[in-house]
Amino acid sequence: MDVATCLRSPRETMCGWVHLPRYIDKIRLHLAGKLPPEYEELFGDQSDKRWLEVVGITHEQMIEAVRGTLTDGQVADWVRRNVKGTAEDKARVEAAILRYPLPGDEAGRKRFDDRKREYGLADRDDIQTRADLIDADEGRLG
Repeated sequence: MDVATCLRSPRETMCGWVHLPRYIDKIRLHLAGKLPPEYEELFGDQSDKRWLEVVGITHEQMIEAVRGTLTDGQVADWVRRNVKGTAEDKARVEAAILRYPLPGDEAGRKRFDDRKREYGLADRDDIQTRADLIDADEGRLG
């Protein structure tokens, strides 16, 4: 399966939340038994977990919300009813997911650089954030 055709970029938004469309895609693939093993092992963790912590719902609640829908519009309606978040909350999620590692975060930069090497992308100076790395790995970033 070509993951890039099934998962949206972490940069995409829904209801003002970055990463949410990607998380929904992962949930749908998981429910269909088609989420690749390398994604399954981190399902509900990392960026998913950061989003869940900020919005105050559980991974299980989100899975059940998506399970009961057919369209993104239905999920968006559920999110509007059940997720309370301020503009500050949305900015925090955006920083954690799209701008990681933040300037001055030397430990984060080291982990990020290690991950770039693991992905075989250490020579790519255009890859500066986690979102860049995901998009490059999945073929969305040249």
